[in-house]
Amino acid sequence: MKVFKFGGASVKDAEGVKNVATVLQKVGYDNTLIVVSAMGKTTNAMELVIKNYFENKAELQSALQEVKKFHNEILLDLFGNERHQIFEEVKSLFTELSNFFKINKSPDYNFVYDQVIGYGELLSTTIISFYLSEIGIQNHWLDVRSCIKTDSYYRRANVDWEVTQGLINKNFNKDILNITQGFLGSDANNFTTSLGREGSDYTAAIFAYCLNATGVTIWKDVPGVLNADPRYFENATLLHQISYREAIELAFYGASVIHPKTLQPLQRKEIPLYVKSFLNPEAEGTSVSKGKTLEPEIPCFIVKKNQVLISLSSLDFSYIVEENISEIFSLLHYYKMKVDVIQNSAISFSVCLENTYNNLDKLLQHLKAKFKVRYNENVSLYTIRHFTENAIKALEKDKTVLLKQLTQQTVQIVTK
Repeated sequence: MKVFKFGGASVKDAEGVKNVATVLQKVGYDNTLIVVSAMGKTTNAMELVIKNYFENKAELQSALQEVKKFHNEILLDLFGNERHQIFEEVKSLFTELSNFFKINKSPDYNFVYDQVIGYGELLSTTIISFYLSEIGIQNHWLDVRSCIKTDSYYRRANVDWEVTQGLINKNFNKDILNITQGFLGSDANNFTTSLGREGSDYTAAIFAYCLNATGVTIWKDVPGVLNADPRYFENATLLHQISYREAIELAFYGASVIHPKTLQPLQRKEIPLYVKSFLNPEAEGTSVSKGKTLEPEIPCFIVKKNQVLISLSSLDFSYIVEENISEIFSLLHYYKMKVDVIQNSAISFSVCLENTYNNLDKLLQHLKAKFKVRYNENVSLYTIRHFTENAIKALEKDKTVLLKQLTQQTVQIVTK
């Protein structure tokens, strides 16, 4: 069986939904599962809804109305007749969401985030499922929360593989096209959890692993895995074939085309991953599989924006030793900071990280009790795999370099 994943860009409007159907008709959909993200920028819009719920309740309904309006326009373009059943189905989902806000008693931002954010995926898959049925592509809508079980680490949940394996095999219908939501799961109490931002690729890999899929295809608005993000770098080059190892390295450093956790379950069962264009579905794209090397070995550029660089030094010029480093990492773990680069010397320690959970101020206060602390917000972290001196020089041009670290294959540069 095959697993396809369609991201938000592929279903950003009615034409995108129609194109998904076209892709399925061109490449075939027998014994197939499709994993779908929220439509367009819906996740961002839902994050604004959540922000208003906590910080500005007067704007909550207005933010919700924008999400409703966006989806209603897509419904009208796809179905026309407002008496079609899909309008009631979508209305029901919004009613369910509104009721959550009325009855919720939890002050935990991360819990509320996960209960709300997934409605983007529930809406997109419901609409697409109805549209596919409308044009004669019969399908089985699958609630991913009844399949993927996780712990209660909201916004970055960990999968319970044994339970998930059984549930996926129980709920997957081999006789028909299956459609489910990316990014989501549920915990032991059946509260919704999420697998981390951009986690729909990971969802596809989880299903592929549990169903022993013959391959996973991620459909993107680019021709495949490129050596650089074309939004930030000119003359990006397509990488036709890369190994699992190289793909994992690129994903680890932040290559946006593949979610960092996606490759691990696929590698364990040697399930190939294909990255292809939904605009040109019959083009070759990129294949990621066992034993294939990066050809040609050209520099690969990755950038992460809006990072934080923290530099620590001892208050009395004593050494930063194992005990200090252990304490620093305990605090980073406690405040849920994702570390991207570390560098230390005898009396200093620097770390570049992501402030995903907005705990930076609390972390800094804790650190200031024992260290001299300097920090820079909104820095950019550039990584070059298979770097050359010319590539480094071109990258550093007109930038202030705050930190630089080289290994045999990789250079990482933090700039302001």
